[in-house]
Amino acid sequence: MLETSARLLKLLSLLQVRRDWTGSDLARRLGVDVRTVRRDVDKLRNLGYPVNASPGVSGGYQLGAGAELPPLLLDDDEAVAVAVGLRTAANGSVVGIEETSVRALAKLEQVLPSRLRRRVNALQAHTVALPTTRGTQVDAGTLTAIAGACRDHQRLRFGYAGRDGGTKRHVEPLGLAHTGRRWYLVAWDVDKADWRTFRVDRIEEEPTLGARFTPREPPADDLASYVSRQLSVAPYPHEVRLIMHAPHDVIAARTSAGSAHLERIDDDRTRLTVGVPVLDEVGLWVAMIGVDFEVEGPEELKHHLRATAERLLRAAGDAR
Repeated sequence: MLETSARLLKLLSLLQVRRDWTGSDLARRLGVDVRTVRRDVDKLRNLGYPVNASPGVSGGYQLGAGAELPPLLLDDDEAVAVAVGLRTAANGSVVGIEETSVRALAKLEQVLPSRLRRRVNALQAHTVALPTTRGTQVDAGTLTAIAGACRDHQRLRFGYAGRDGGTKRHVEPLGLAHTGRRWYLVAWDVDKADWRTFRVDRIEEEPTLGARFTPREPPADDLASYVSRQLSVAPYPHEVRLIMHAPHDVIAARTSAGSAHLERIDDDRTRLTVGVPVLDEVGLWVAMIGVDFEVEGPEELKHHLRATAERLLRAAGDAR
């Protein structure tokens, strides 16, 4: 049987791993009886841990949210993952959390066992961070304000530096998405009466919270897919649709995130939709993906593909 202090730590660890536990399940895992579990739960409560209990056959114990953050018990892989995440955050695209991340990392590394510290330090020693692209960093306070407004269904007002200059926007936020180092806000633009996708790094100041609103029907069931299409297709005058003769995972690996919208047709085919400024660009780009394909649309793309193919054949000395 575990000593009391060790048993309390084990009990706390179990409560953090799973949302609901019955008294009998906890007793079995701890090697004690149910009465001892009840006493240990009371001891955790006296130490400030908010352990909730629900009666009845389907009842049990749950670790609730308290006024203060309790210590977390992490296994080896979890501790390494948190350390790596904090290092990444300290050099990431979100401004304002670097010092906080470094402080949290210092606390974690202080208590890491030597075997785990070696793993974390090895990763740090052999990893470099490339410089952030200018203009792609976002403020942590801005992200927090937007996320809170999405959760609470509150309107936002902010200045926005778009392609056509600065404007004032009044929106009903739906959600955030990010790809690489860029963050995007999907929101209903109140003045334009339409859905819009905003780059968060172009929001010029922390948004101002407004009145609450009733959520609208979202523009798509899958927010990530919607944003992908908005970025890769919507801004361009020509929409190209190709049937790629390869699985979705293969095409995704050979195209950069955000460059095209991909839809799985079946195990062997993928629909690729991309926006382009001119159709002449498509031939060389799609050839570099390296798989056979069919043109679904537009029909005029076939003329441009033939012209590109003939140009390449002439360069190779094989023109017919």
